[in-house]
Amino acid sequence: MADVRSWRRRWMAVAVFVLALYVIIRAAGTPQSDAPSHSGTGPSPSASPSGAASKSGGASPSPSPIASSYDPADYASQVRAGARKTGVSAQLLMAILYNEAYKPHDPDFERAWQKYKPDAAFGIANMHRATFDGTKKGRDFANRRWEELPDDRDLAIEAEAWYLHDLAAQLPAAWSASYSKDELLALGYNAGAGNMLAFARGAAPGSQARSYLDRLRANWAEAGRAVGVGGAAH
Repeated sequence: MADVRSWRRRWMAVAVFVLALYVIIRAAGTPQSDAPSHSGTGPSPSASPSGAASKSGGASPSPSPIASSYDPADYASQVRAGARKTGVSAQLLMAILYNEAYKPHDPDFERAWQKYKPDAAFGIANMHRATFDGTKKGRDFANRRWEELPDDRDLAIEAEAWYLHDLAAQLPAAWSASYSKDELLALGYNAGAGNMLAFARGAAPGSQARSYLDRLRANWAEAGRAVGVGGAAH
């Protein structure tokens, strides 16, 4: 819990800084992004899976309006759809969304922060550009751009699901470490495939990875309730 409190305090300080930066950017008239922002302008998100209207080579679908407040449980339908499509645990997908909800997921805020830190992650699943670009290849969202993630939460969940699917494909049939498959995939999501495989072989995670796994375990039951399943990570 101390790690979580420390993490949240750091993000509160970051939030204050980025809010000030955002005000300066808006006052100066600097464009936030090529993509339109829909923050705080509309109803609850659509319950349809993100891939339905996003075929490779076609026009990108218009993202649903996004409210400023954010509760991962509101996206249970999209998470279940992504889980069915990719063969990844819906509870794992949702638990990672809870893990990644430590910072504000307002599109304008994310873009303002990215101007300060160009390698920052985008979207409610906090995905980096290189990861998104690698994950989308050959998928029905191959024509989408990383810059769209803050505005399109369905796309963020679809990309998260397929990335976890790709990580699962890299796991060996058996491993010496005591972690479950879901725990290793969460560690891979946080620390990358190479570290995930090292952890499977028995390497000890660093403090950041340990904290991420602790938060996953703390969020596991709530994630299960959100998607209508239960049980320990497997």
